[in-house]
Amino acid sequence: MTFTTNKLALSLAIASTLSSAPSLAATAQNGNAAQQDMEVIAVTGTRRSLRSLGESTVPVDVITSNDMTSTGQLEISQVLATQVPSFNYPSATLSDGTDHARPAVLRGLAPDHTLVLVNGKRRHAGALLSLGGVVGRGSTAVDLNMIPVAAIKRVEVLRDGAAAQYGSDAIAGVINIVLKDADEGGSISATYGEYDTQMAGVPKLESAYADNNGNLAFVTGDDRRINDGANRTFSANTGLALGDDGFVNIALEYRDHESTLRSGFDPREQYARLEDGSLDPREFTIDRYNHRFGKAALEDVALFINSGYELESGYSLYAFGSYSEREGNSGGFFRRAKDNRNVTELYPDGFLPQIDTQVKDYALALGLEGESGDWSWDISSNYGRNDFAFGVSNSLNTSLGINSPREFDNGALVYDQWLVNADASTVLDLGLNDDVFFTIGAEYRREGYKIEQGEEASYITAVDSNGAPIGAGGAQVLPGFSPASVTDESRYNMALFVEFDTYLSDDWNMVLAGRLEDYSDFGSTFTAKLASRYSVSDNLSLRGAISSGFRAPSLAQSSYRQISTVLENNKPFEIGLFPADTAAAQALGAEPLEAEESVNITAGFIYNRGAFSLTLDAYRIDIDDRIVLSENLEGAEVAAILAAAGETNVESVRYFTNAIDSRTQGVDIVATYQLDLANWGDMRLSAAANFNDTEVTAVKDNPEELDSLGESYQLFARREIGRFEEGTPDSKLNLAAIWNLGQWQTTLRLTRYGEVADISSQPERDEYLDAKWLTDLEVAYHPDASWKLALGANNLFDQYPQATVDNVGQSDFNQIFPYTPFAPYSLDGRFIYGNITYRF
Repeated sequence: MTFTTNKLALSLAIASTLSSAPSLAATAQNGNAAQQDMEVIAVTGTRRSLRSLGESTVPVDVITSNDMTSTGQLEISQVLATQVPSFNYPSATLSDGTDHARPAVLRGLAPDHTLVLVNGKRRHAGALLSLGGVVGRGSTAVDLNMIPVAAIKRVEVLRDGAAAQYGSDAIAGVINIVLKDADEGGSISATYGEYDTQMAGVPKLESAYADNNGNLAFVTGDDRRINDGANRTFSANTGLALGDDGFVNIALEYRDHESTLRSGFDPREQYARLEDGSLDPREFTIDRYNHRFGKAALEDVALFINSGYELESGYSLYAFGSYSEREGNSGGFFRRAKDNRNVTELYPDGFLPQIDTQVKDYALALGLEGESGDWSWDISSNYGRNDFAFGVSNSLNTSLGINSPREFDNGALVYDQWLVNADASTVLDLGLNDDVFFTIGAEYRREGYKIEQGEEASYITAVDSNGAPIGAGGAQVLPGFSPASVTDESRYNMALFVEFDTYLSDDWNMVLAGRLEDYSDFGSTFTAKLASRYSVSDNLSLRGAISSGFRAPSLAQSSYRQISTVLENNKPFEIGLFPADTAAAQALGAEPLEAEESVNITAGFIYNRGAFSLTLDAYRIDIDDRIVLSENLEGAEVAAILAAAGETNVESVRYFTNAIDSRTQGVDIVATYQLDLANWGDMRLSAAANFNDTEVTAVKDNPEELDSLGESYQLFARREIGRFEEGTPDSKLNLAAIWNLGQWQTTLRLTRYGEVADISSQPERDEYLDAKWLTDLEVAYHPDASWKLALGANNLFDQYPQATVDNVGQSDFNQIFPYTPFAPYSLDGRFIYGNITYRF
C-alpha cells in the first residue's frame, strides 16, 4: 500500500497556519454576478451545498453561458482559455492525432492532471495518447471539445488539488461542466468566420529560377496574405417539460472547421537533376507550398440530452447522455518526387500524406437521489466510451510499389469507463460551535483500453525473393497498428471517502476530507485534504487549503504499444513504444509504473467592497514520481543489452517511467469593478493574472542497464525537461471591458501571454518566444429580447510569434515551418466572424 504518511502529517501540522486562506471568488469576467446567490455550486472543495462562492474554502471560477457566448470562440477549450488565466490551450500541428484532439492544461501541469466532471460526475478520458513533440506529450485527457457550448449552462473551475474528494487526476484542479436544465425556451445560433491575415516574417514566393551557378534560387515579395480556415457553426438548444414534474433539455451542435495553411514555401530541390546536371524544368512551376502547417480540418456533430423527474415518493430521477462524432484530416511531411519513399509511377510530383481520423464518443449517466430520515443520498452509474480510429490517405506503402493502396485503415484506439457511485450526507451534533455536515461515499470504477489492428497493407513491409525489403514499409506518415501492437487491457478500482465540514466559530469554517483508493493493477493510496476560511470582516475573508493527492497511471500509459517491424540486412527488427512490463523495456531498466503523488498548498484572500472585488491566490504543487515517456533508446550498445536479455529481434525501445519530480508555484490575481454610467449604460471591468513557474526538481538516475553506456544514453533528456519547465507561459494576463448601452453590447478583451520556450536537444537550437498581446473585440446588437446580431474579431491586430528563421537561423525546415507549435495562442492570425442568435 502506498501511503504518504509524512505528507499527511505535514498537512495536519501546518493546517493551523492556513486556517485563513485563498480564493478567487469568481473568474474576473463574472464580476458581481459571481457574488450573488445562485444555484448550488458543485465543485467548491466541499460537498456541502453552497449558494455563494464567498462561502467556498478554495478558489473557484464560474463561467456562465452569457460569458461563453460573448467570446467569439467556438470550442469550450478556447472559451476557457479566454476566461481563466491559468488555463491554456496550446497550439498543435504536425503532431499526428494530437492535431485532431488538442489537449489543454491548467497551471502548466499535464492535461491529465485536471479532472473533468459533467453534472458533477466523472467524464471519461479520450482514447488518444499524445505522442507528438508538443505540450501534453505522453498524456491522455478528456476531449473537452466533444462537449458543445450550446449544451452548457455554466462551467465551474476548481483551481486546487481535490484528489481526496474526487479521486485520481485532480492534482491541478477540477472542471465541472453543468448542462442546461430549462424546461422551456431555447435558442438557435449560426456563426461564420474565417482568417484574414498577413503572416509576419514569412515572405510570399513570387518565382523560382536557376542562378549563375545553376542552383535553385527564388524571388520573394512582401509577407504572405491569406484568407482561409472558414468556420461554420450551427447550434440549437431547447427545453421541454416532462409532465408536470420533469424536464428534458436537448442541445445539438454542428461545427465545420476548414484547415489553415501557415507553412512557408519549400526551398528544396524536388526532382532529380537531369543527365547534364541541370535543374529539372518542373522545379520552376511546381507548387512549393506543399506542406500543411496549421490547423487540421475538423467536422464535429454533437447531441447532448439532460433530464430530470421528481417522483411522487419525493425521490428524483436524473439522466444525461451524449453522442459526439468528429472527422478530421491533417497533413504530414511532404515526400518529394525524388524521395526514396516515393513511387514515381503513383506520384510523379511527390505527395503529401494525410492523416484521417474518425472519433466517436458516447456517454450515459443515470441516477436517483432523495432523502431518508436525516440523510440525503445520491446513487448513480455512468458509462463513457471514446473510439479514435486512424486512417491514412494520399499515401502509399513504398514496399508494395505500384500495387500499393493509396488509402489505409490503420486501426483504432478505444477507451471506456464505467462507474457506480453512492454518497450520503447528514448533519451531526458533535458538541462544537455548529453542527458538522458529514458525507460518506463509495465508488467503483472499471476502465478498458484497446488497440485494434489495422489492415495489413498499413503496417506490412514487403520483401523480394531474397528476403530483402523492397522499400519503406507501412503507410507513409503513420504506419498502422500491427498484430504486435494489439492490446486489450482493463482494470478496476474501489474508493471510500469521507468529509467533515463545520464552523468552529461564527467566522471560521473548516473542511476535512479523506479518500482511500485501491487499484487492481498497482495497489492502494490514501489522500487527505484540510481547507479553511476565516471572515475577518464583512469585506475580507482569508482562505487556505493543504492536501495530498495522486494520479494513477492511465491505462494507455501502462499498456499502450506501438510496435513496427523493419528489416535491416534482411533481418526483421521491432522498434517502438513498449509497455513497462514487457521484456524489451525491462531489459533497458523499465520498472512497473506507480501512482504520481502530490502535495498542494494554497493561501490567499478575497476582498469585496461595493462594486469592487479583489482576490489573490498563491499556490505550490509538489509532484513526485511523475510519469513521462523515455527517450528513444537505440544504437549498437542498446542492441547488445537487448540481445543479452534474449530480445534479439528488438532494435529501438522507449517506455513510460516514473522519472521526475516537479514543483509548480504561482499566483492568481483577479480584480473586478462594476460601473454605472447613468445615461451611458453600464460597464464591467476585470483584470485577471496568473504567474506560474514549474521546475523539475529531480530526475531519476539512469537505470544500471544504461548507466555504463555513457552520457549519450539518457532516459530523460534536456528537451523533455524543457517541455515541462518552459513549454507553457510563465505568465498570462486577461483584461476585459463589457459595455452595455441600450440595445448594444461591446466586449473588448486583451490577453498577454508570457514567454514560452521550445527547448531542443541542442542548446543553440532553443527557441524563445517573447511575450505577446492579443486583442479580441465584439460588437453585438439586440433589436429585441429574442434576436442578437454580432460581429467580432479575435486577434484583431493579427499578432504572430517571431518567425523560426529569426529565432534559430536559416534551414530548409525553418523556412517551411515558420513558427513553433509551442506558441500558447493560435498560429493562424486574425479571425473575423459574424453571429446570429434567436432565443425563444
